[in-house]
Amino acid sequence: MGYWDLSLSLVSTIRHDGNGGVADDLDSVAGLAGWLAVAPDLGAEPPAATEELRRRVTALRAAVRSLFARAVRPLEPSRADAQSLIDVESALARLNAAAAGLGPPSLQWPADGAPRLMYPITATDAEGRLLAVLAEAATRFLAGPDVSRLRACPAPRCVRYFLQDDPRQAWCKPSCGNRARVARHYQRHRSD
Repeated sequence: MGYWDLSLSLVSTIRHDGNGGVADDLDSVAGLAGWLAVAPDLGAEPPAATEELRRRVTALRAAVRSLFARAVRPLEPSRADAQSLIDVESALARLNAAAAGLGPPSLQWPADGAPRLMYPITATDAEGRLLAVLAEAATRFLAGPDVSRLRACPAPRCVRYFLQDDPRQAWCKPSCGNRARVARHYQRHRSD
């Protein structure tokens, strides 16, 4: 799995609710606990979900979504973010504050792979470690080569970000493509 897995998992906790609105999977402590149980590549046992941790994770998520919106330019950001984007400086400040739990990088060269930079987690509390892992994943993704494939799904009602696997891929999943085609068909026949 790439660093984008964890970053996309975090930003995908904002999603279409199936009824024309937007759902926030982290709108409660129980929602955070559920996401922590299934989030990829957390590296260690996540801390217990608390309201304070939920607030900190959602603030970091807002920063990462704002940076994703900037990364997809000149394309449009997710509809969920279009009216609530944090300015880039503030988003970077939040991301860097969360990354404060990381130590200086060191180069490691495993016997079975290519060399890579490793950032030791220096945060001493479980919440700080979690935020550092989330910040590291977002930082590595945003500074890495895969960010050029990042897109906001343009399908009606969809608010997801996704990685474009093929230059012709326009939607995050086939059902979004179907929804977009149905909407275009409806618009054409409505104007007749």
